[in-house]
Order: sequence, then C-alpha cells, then structure tokens
Amino acid sequence: SFVGCRETRELPQIELVKMMLGRELDTHALQRAGRTLLSDKPVAAFKNYGKKGTIAPFDLEVRPGEIVGLAGLLGSGRTETAEVIFGIKPADSGTALIKGKQQNLRSPHQASVLGIGFCPEDRKTDGIIAAASVRENIILALQAQRGWLRPISRKEQQEIAERFIRQLGIRTPSTEQPIEFLSGGNQQKVLLSRWLLTRPQFLILDEPTRGIDVGAHAEIIRLIETLCADGLALLVISSELEELVGYADRVIIMRDRKQVAEIPLAELSVPAIMNAIAA
Repeated sequence: SFVGCRETRELPQIELVKMMLGRELDTHALQRAGRTLLSDKPVAAFKNYGKKGTIAPFDLEVRPGEIVGLAGLLGSGRTETAEVIFGIKPADSGTALIKGKQQNLRSPHQASVLGIGFCPEDRKTDGIIAAASVRENIILALQAQRGWLRPISRKEQQEIAERFIRQLGIRTPSTEQPIEFLSGGNQQKVLLSRWLLTRPQFLILDEPTRGIDVGAHAEIIRLIETLCADGLALLVISSELEELVGYADRVIIMRDRKQVAEIPLAELSVPAIMNAIAA
C-alpha cells in the first residue's frame, strides 16, 4: 500500500525507516534494568552459521534467562535466521552447540528433541491447526516428540490442556473449542503452551504480539518476562521496537539477510535500533 511521497534529498534515512515501519515511534520508551543471568554458559551457540541463498553466516549465543532481540525491516532475514536455527531450512555452513555439544540441526523434530521451540510469525498458516481443538493444538509438539506410536492418553491430554488454560489465562469455553474461534491473543497463548509443554531450554518467538489486542499484548509481554525469569533462553523477533527495548538484554540488527550490528543493553534505545537499521 502507498504510505507517502517525499523528495529523496529531503528524506533522512531514519525518517525513511519510520515510513517503512508504518508509524511514528515513541523514542522515549524506557529500557528496563539489566537482569542477572543464571549462567554464563550459552544454552545455544552458533558460529558462522548460515545457509547459502537464505541467510549469511552469523554468530549468536543465548544464555539461560536472557532475551535476545532480533530487529530489522521486512525481508532483512529475521525469520530466515529462526528457520535456519530450527532446522526448517537446515544450515549448510558453521557449527551449532546446544548445551555445549555440537549438533546437526537438520529438522524441526531434531531441534525440538534438543530443547528448542519455535512459535512462527504467521500463526494461522504455520502455527495453529485451525479446525483442531485447543487440547489437540496444545499437545501437538509433545506428541510429535514422543512419536505417534506412543500416543498421549486422552486423560493426560485433558489434564495438560486444563493446566495450561488455567496457568496462561487462555479464554476458551472448553478444551474442545476449535482454536480458529479464539482471539489472536488466545491463539498465541495456545502456541506458547504447545512449546512450554515440551520443557524447552531455548525458545524462538517470531512477532509474538502481532495481530493481538492491547490487553493480550501486555499479557504476552509479561509471560515473556516470566519465562525469562524462570531460566528460559529467548530469541524474540519483533517489529515492535518499543517492546524490544523494554524487555531485551541486547538486540541484533539484520539487514539484507545478514547480521550487521548488535546493540548492548547499556546502549539500547529505539533511536539506536532505528539508526542501526538505517545505517
């Protein structure tokens, strides 16, 4: 869609970024106090990791209790980075260390078994199974880990679904409600439940607050911070720069499908991210 017309000689790069992001940003968003990490040893460490034609080789470490943000414009390679890490598009260069051991992440199943979870950007296409119930959507990843020849009993499925509905405040008439009839925020909570059930140590969230109402927005952010406090390592991809500044320990900037900058907590602000994107 058309968003504006400006003379290029009168358009600073940072203003161009604002137009591309689609709104004026609150450059006074507060950054939170730094957390004490639970361990200096990374849960996941990637060195020169990449896939030709998808994402340039990158370095990344994420520690227990740490939130690393991934920022950049549409097409910058944020989602592709997540897909390479999770084995959707397996890397063809570099090394991956998961809990200190070198691993070959060749598929989402393998990544899941190793303690990695991924909530994708497009909930409706890549996340939820629309016609399936809340219960069926929650248990999906755990059942895939166990294998389909070892089915989770209906009683256990029911107990699991009821527990997560209660713990995450999922608003649904029952565990048997088809997920397609839930609000975007509640669908997102079901997806988070699906991965939390597998007890991951490293969770990737791609645009976790996109397309949900303001109340659910705040609930998802609180949940992200709670997961971090519980020791989960998080990689969060978001276009909501004020949010990233509010909860991330550092933010990696992507441009043209490669990692171009990293902003530490002490320097983290919305203008700093925008300047790095526009540089």
